[in-house]
Amino acid sequence: TKRMAEELDKYLQRINVNSRYIHSEVDALERVEILRNLRLGHIDVLVGVNLLREGLDLPEVSLVAILDADKEGFLRDERSLTQMAGRAARNVDGMVIFYADSITESMQRTIDETSRRREKQVTYNTEHGIIPHTVRKSVEQIMKQTSVLDIKGYDENSPYATKEDTGAISAAADVDVAYLSRPELEKAIAKTKKAMEKAAKDMDFMEAARLRDTMFGYQKTMDELK
Repeated sequence: TKRMAEELDKYLQRINVNSRYIHSEVDALERVEILRNLRLGHIDVLVGVNLLREGLDLPEVSLVAILDADKEGFLRDERSLTQMAGRAARNVDGMVIFYADSITESMQRTIDETSRRREKQVTYNTEHGIIPHTVRKSVEQIMKQTSVLDIKGYDENSPYATKEDTGAISAAADVDVAYLSRPELEKAIAKTKKAMEKAAKDMDFMEAARLRDTMFGYQKTMDELK
């Protein structure tokens, strides 16, 4: 539960484990900051509830620990367990630990399927001389992905850009923002905010953060016109 996630986070911090919790009641854009800090190594442990929906598909994740794995239900069926275990799949040292009192059918099927896939992948890698490596990104690359301060950051190809957005905002992005008039800036801010809110609603937090920073850039420029 959300309360249990918060309590576990408190316990981990008491024993000097650098952790944070994340669930649906945490502000959408704050989640972006938490995930960024996890990627940067500022956080060692992320305690989450229903991370199937949190976009946690990061190469820096090397260990996934699933508590109460034997509590059969929607979030502990074979599909859910397989998806959660897959959160560690992008790291060459990825590991998954099921904490349980017994092995359920869902757990066993997940273990069997994961083993089958791993064996198949290892065979393929051996035959083709492939040595897996974890994708490692620099601090600069991670920061760019989660916080775009460039005023020209609005992406007209974004799924959150509407037809009317692309005409007003992308046109403005083609010129120096310093030359935009107040009405143009106000329109750009409104359109970007609309796209940001839609991205957050769709739980695309990285895109929401990018749009937020773009909006702040427009706002800063407009404030300087006063």
